[in-house]
Amino acid sequence: MNLNTLNSAQRNAVIETEGPVLVVAGAGSGKTMVLTYRIAYLISNGVDPANILALTFTNKAAEEMKERIRHLIGKKADRLSMGTFHSVFAKLLRFEASHINFTSSYSIYDTDDSLRVIKGIMNDFDISDNFLNPKFVQSRISNAKNKLIKPEYYENNFFGIHESKIKTIYEEYRKRLKSNNSMDFDDLLIKPIELFEKDNGALLKYQKRYKYILVDEYQDTNHAQYRMLKLLSSGFENICVVGDDAQSIYKWRGADIRNILDFTKDFSSSKIIRLEQNYRSTKSILSVADSIIKRNVHQIEKNLWTDNEEGNKVTVYECLDDKDEANHICKAITIKMMSQEFKASDFAILYRTNAQSRIFEEALIKSTIPYVVVGGTEFYKRKEIKDVIAYLRLLVNPDDNESLLRIVNFPSRGIGEVSLEALKKLSQQNEISLLKGIQALNNSDSVTERVKKNFINFFNLVMKYSELVGKLNVNELVRSLIDETGILKMYKEEGSEDSINRYENISQLLNGLQDFVNSNPTKTLVDFLNDIALISEIDKWEDKSTAVALMTLHSAKGLEFKNVFVVGCEDGLLPLSRDSSVDDVEEERRLFYVGCTRAKKNLYVSFARNRNRFGNLYPQRRSRFLDEIDERFVEHESTSFSHAVSFRKKASYTQKKDFSKSRNAMPKYEDFSQEEKVLTVGTRVMHDVFGEGTIRQLSGFGDNLKAVVEFDEGLRKHLMLKFAKLKVL
Repeated sequence: MNLNTLNSAQRNAVIETEGPVLVVAGAGSGKTMVLTYRIAYLISNGVDPANILALTFTNKAAEEMKERIRHLIGKKADRLSMGTFHSVFAKLLRFEASHINFTSSYSIYDTDDSLRVIKGIMNDFDISDNFLNPKFVQSRISNAKNKLIKPEYYENNFFGIHESKIKTIYEEYRKRLKSNNSMDFDDLLIKPIELFEKDNGALLKYQKRYKYILVDEYQDTNHAQYRMLKLLSSGFENICVVGDDAQSIYKWRGADIRNILDFTKDFSSSKIIRLEQNYRSTKSILSVADSIIKRNVHQIEKNLWTDNEEGNKVTVYECLDDKDEANHICKAITIKMMSQEFKASDFAILYRTNAQSRIFEEALIKSTIPYVVVGGTEFYKRKEIKDVIAYLRLLVNPDDNESLLRIVNFPSRGIGEVSLEALKKLSQQNEISLLKGIQALNNSDSVTERVKKNFINFFNLVMKYSELVGKLNVNELVRSLIDETGILKMYKEEGSEDSINRYENISQLLNGLQDFVNSNPTKTLVDFLNDIALISEIDKWEDKSTAVALMTLHSAKGLEFKNVFVVGCEDGLLPLSRDSSVDDVEEERRLFYVGCTRAKKNLYVSFARNRNRFGNLYPQRRSRFLDEIDERFVEHESTSFSHAVSFRKKASYTQKKDFSKSRNAMPKYEDFSQEEKVLTVGTRVMHDVFGEGTIRQLSGFGDNLKAVVEFDEGLRKHLMLKFAKLKVL
């Protein structure tokens, strides 16, 4: 294998195979190449591919890396254990499930499934969602699980003012997942740890198997992932982690930057190799990015440099308002495309919040520029898709009560809520699954004979296809089941635009299933369910599309484009909050740095002097991050509209007025509504007693206008606005 294509630092990162190694890989420094060559180098030097574990954060990254390794060393790459943390350990748990009292056909619940269970528990325990928001509860439980805190061992006040209620829900949530033979995403990381700590034989087995461990994007690992890696690597300590502390941007979902900052403390004999040569960006772009990130205190020292051209200076657009910003950027894209130097897919518009996409979409449509929004409603989270998946889950996991409840009356079978409550009660009394409970209903007088018949028809349908699992081709099995349920026929006969879309989505699912079978003829229905449960939106994005990409800054990590626009650079939007802690501001600065370093040829950052909120324009202050950029590498440009008012309003703009306490300030949350109302769903408000919160529902008119407000501590209140005296933030 030829290593001459690597620079000296990259080569060192490849050949230093023994002991713990931290590869600090700056943006655009070729970390994927290093990981690829390191794995190929290990195998070329006699390491059995089965003894290598490579962990990534997206399925897409894993597939691309495996394909590159296959190109270097051939089919040996197929024996690698490579994938995301969740996919690798989900597979491990299929083999070891019996040791933790699960079956190998356990279901994987996504966040929507998890929320449904929590809502069911709250309903059963008479905890109103007007008092306690289920999503808040879900977030706190997930946070506890990622910190490996069990309900019986949690710290005092870990759950705040709702301590006892959330603890009760958490305990019941664990019980229900267990009785459903199901795990959520957090469990896929926690259950292997429980297995290894309980069964030393299992730990030794996997320590011997995975003699060499490689981890991509180590800065994004949480405490559970850190604990897992410590356990697995403690046998041989041949662990190589690759990451960039400057790109740690997922604190909100549990990532702990201390994992990478403290690596040398955790592994005392570790070596540090810095990849500092950037191959992606021009000198100007890299200099701007460096001038931003060096303001952070908590970081590993590194000095990025590049042999690329100097390139154009980074352009800072000053715009009159957000509409002017969108129009100006579309105009710039049009001009560059007309020069035939660039095509639509060479451009990306990156924003802090999903809500910002709307105004850019409208401007792109008017400019007849093709675009694609990366993110939004994920295919596998659409109702009709989740309905079909619930049927398939039940075939392989008859204990999955949540899946049964989802589809027992879909399509309609004349089974109402009263009948379902009778089934639940009977099943709980007998400590059996709901599916088995249907059989027990035959000897009960709690439902009518007609309802019994409807239940039995459903039971027979499930059992018929459950017995065919493994006997029929997966594609044939699923198509036959869908045909017999009449789901497609129902949507087709309804004939509305919505039903036709649902029909097409299910058809697309079946097409995907056919592709799965063609590519994996030996894989099972459980394998298919496992794959789709762990796929993410970014995995499905095809970056070869001929369209401008619109996405959040978080979604852009790991991608690159010739031309990048980082928009909405205003205090309160980027950084998102104006009064955050030092750690929060440093994470926002890292997010801005990630956006800037996506650019290869040209980088543009923009801010609006005014931003439209609920039909009114509110003055904004340009982001503090713009003031941190080295002016030697920047050129400023005002749009025609903003230029006309810049001198007239300059004095008031430059005053040291603290907008953070003003009613004109932007809210401190991501997905605000932009509907043209003074008060609308999504408005941030302050209550004298309950503190800050967000309006979730509005009803009534005039003096009878009512709002449901979700306060930051998890409290949800119904308030009459006439008397509530809410202050708009």
